Amino acid sequence: MAAVEGLLRAEDGGAISFGNHKLEEKAKLENFEFGGDLYKVKTYKKMTKLERNGMFVYESVPGTSVNGFREAAEGIRFCVEGEEDAQITVGLQDETEYEVFINKESIGKMKTSLGGKLNLSVELAEAGEVEVKVLA
Repeated sequence: MAAVEGLLRAEDGGAISFGNHKLEEKAKLENFEFGGDLYKVKTYKKMTKLERNGMFVYESVPGTSVNGFREAAEGIRFCVEGEEDAQITVGLQDETEYEVFINKESIGKMKTSLGGKLNLSVELAEAGEVEVKVLA
C-alpha cells in the first residue's frame, strides 16, 4: 500500500481510501461525493483527518494513508500505513463499547467517549500495512 492518489478515492464494495503520509506540505480535498455524503480530507506527514458532511470520522497523528475504510452498523474496518507509530481517533457511537483488533488480534474492549470518539495507538514504524477493525 502507498499514499492514496488524489487524496481520496472510492473503492469497489462501498469503501473509501484517503490520506497521504508522505506529503511534506498540507493538502486537502473537499466536497468529494460518495454514497450520498460529502467528504473532506486534510493530510500530510504530520496529520490526516477525514470528515463526512462536516462531522468528524478519522484523525491520525502523525499522518497516515488509509485503504479500504468501511463503516457498518457493527463498526469500522480499514488498513493503515505510516512512517511512524500513530495515535488514531475514530468517530463512532456515543458511549458504546467496541472490541478492537489489530492485524486480526484483539487488543481488548474500549468504550467511546460521550462524543463517540475512540482513541487507539497503532504501531506502524517498519510494519507496512496494518489492518484495524473496531467492532461493537
